[in-house]
Amino acid sequence: MKAVVSTGQAYCCTILSAFGVVILSVIGYLFQTNHETMMGSTEDPEDGEAVAKTVFGAVFVYLAFFVFCGLQVVLIRRQDRIKL
Repeated sequence: MKAVVSTGQAYCCTILSAFGVVILSVIGYLFQTNHETMMGSTEDPEDGEAVAKTVFGAVFVYLAFFVFCGLQVVLIRRQDRIKL
């Protein structure tokens, strides 16, 4: 099987996706628990649970990117090892 993206793109996407998963998970958790930092202002949303569901949806998208790009890294490393 051949890799779809280059080595640099695969590593960059994997790292950015990992950060996205961690950061969005924390933000989603804060909304889910109606934490004061997220729900304390008059301009903030009323329903923290609904916002948390949307944020966790984005987490799953980033997880899909993480898995895809991680597999691309594995494929690239395997191809490099076979060439040697």
